[in-house]
Amino acid sequence: MYYSINNFIMFKKDLLILCAFLFSISSLFAQDDLLDELNENTSDSSYEMPAFKAMKIGNLQSTKMADQGDFYLIVSHRFGPLKDGFDTFLGLDEASTKIQLLYSFWEGVQFSISRESYNRTLAASAKIRLARQSKDFPVNLVTYATVNRNTLIDETIFPDLKSSDRQSYATQLLVSRRFSDKFSFQLAPTYIRENLQNLNVVPEEKFNQFALGFGGRYKLSKRISFNAEYVYNMSRAKSSPFDNSYAFGLDIETGGHVFQLLFTNSQSSNEPGFMSSAEGDMVFGFNVVRVF
Repeated sequence: MYYSINNFIMFKKDLLILCAFLFSISSLFAQDDLLDELNENTSDSSYEMPAFKAMKIGNLQSTKMADQGDFYLIVSHRFGPLKDGFDTFLGLDEASTKIQLLYSFWEGVQFSISRESYNRTLAASAKIRLARQSKDFPVNLVTYATVNRNTLIDETIFPDLKSSDRQSYATQLLVSRRFSDKFSFQLAPTYIRENLQNLNVVPEEKFNQFALGFGGRYKLSKRISFNAEYVYNMSRAKSSPFDNSYAFGLDIETGGHVFQLLFTNSQSSNEPGFMSSAEGDMVFGFNVVRVF
C-alpha cells in the first residue's frame, strides 16, 4: 500500500513539473520585454552585445550578468538516463530539480541561493564582472564562486563525519568573446574543492581538482541559438568511474523567459557536481529562466 501511494505522489510531482513546463512553452511568444532587454541591455555603444543570453551555456556558467535590481527565478530540471528506456519512463522517474533565486544589488555583482534535489544540495554563489568586451578590450572577464552543502550524506556510513565534510567549492574565471552577431565562445578555468572523499567509489583521494571548461553559442534565428559545452577535468583519478561533462541544446528567447532545452551526461547542474561527478549516461533536461 505504501509503495502504491508513494508512486502516486511521485507521479503527481513529475506531472506537475511537466504541466508547468508545457504551460510556459505555450506562452512562448506572448511577450517581448525580456527579448528587448537581452538584445539592448546596454546603453553604452562602446561595449559589445553580451556573448550569451542566459546565465548558463548549459550547465557551465556564462559571462552573462544580471542588471542591477533584477531578480531571477531559475528552474533547472534533469531527467534520469535515457538508456533506461521505459523502465523509468525515459528518465522521468529519476528526475532531479534545482530551484535558484538570483539578485543583483550592484551593477556587475550578483548573488544567488539554490536548492537541488540531487544529493539534497544547498548552494550559494557570487558572480562579479571584471571587464566587458569593447572596442578597446577584446574579451569579457567574469569571476564566479560557489559553496555547496550536501545534506544527503548518511552519518551511519560516515561515522566520523564533520559538518565541514558536507561542503564543496568551485571557483572560476570566465573568459568569453562575441566574435560576430552569430557566434560567441568561452573558456572557463576552474578550481574545485571537495572536503569529503568516498573511497568506496573512488579509491584515490582527490580533494583538489582543476578543470577547463569551454563552450559556445551559435545564433540560428532571432530567438533561437544552439549552445554546446565540454569540461575537461585535469585532476581526475585514473580509477574514477566518472566522466568529463558535456552539454548541448537550444536556447529559446521569449518575452520574460529564456528556455534552455539540453542533453547532458550529468544530473547535477551545480559546478562541483557536474565537473567532478558526471555519471556519463545521457539525460535530457531544461532550464527555465524568468526575470522580474
